Amino acid sequence: MDEKQYVVDALSIDESWRIFRIMAEFVDAIETLSGVKHAVSIFGSARTKPDDPCYKQAELLARRLVEKGFGVITGGGPGIMEAANKGAAEAGGQSVGMNIRLPLEQKPNPYANVSIDYKYFFIRKVMFVKYAVAYVILPGGFGTMDELFEALTLIQTKRIKSFPVILMGSEYWKGLYDWLRETMLRDHRISPEDLDRFQILDDPDEAVRQIQKYVIV
Repeated sequence: MDEKQYVVDALSIDESWRIFRIMAEFVDAIETLSGVKHAVSIFGSARTKPDDPCYKQAELLARRLVEKGFGVITGGGPGIMEAANKGAAEAGGQSVGMNIRLPLEQKPNPYANVSIDYKYFFIRKVMFVKYAVAYVILPGGFGTMDELFEALTLIQTKRIKSFPVILMGSEYWKGLYDWLRETMLRDHRISPEDLDRFQILDDPDEAVRQIQKYVIV
């Protein structure tokens, strides 16, 4: 066997074993999260500082959710994720942190009382949906938008049962909403009912009330 063929065969074997690593990560995630009930996934920027009003809002939101019998799931990192895990943990509720291994920004926060570490983004995204009864999206960047539109796409295409998707912070989300309505909808890229698949709110207590309309704890 020449060297080139040896390298090709070695790469092929590595790809095959990757399937088992993926399966193992799925199994570990399901076993770890099997006791999580009535949880709300909260998303937002990892770059948000503790003195930012959005941090305080996420912390209060998580606290209110726990007081009403919900658990909280976040990406397990700093910023909005830390704030939500902190609010949930200090209120005595389930505070799930699903950390992803990244070279920058993502380090586990200390407030998750249920913690799991992921290598693969797509497995983590499956778990966010599988164990959530609602999504709350606070101001964030690419990752936050990814989670938002992943959920909306799954709901739109009926791949999952519809659940509340709430965007917190009307000032932050106004430009996006206007673009969806004035560009996407105008050009028939989405349907009018697609704009009803999410709500934009400013009050954490109102967000909890809206979730309670759909979910009985």
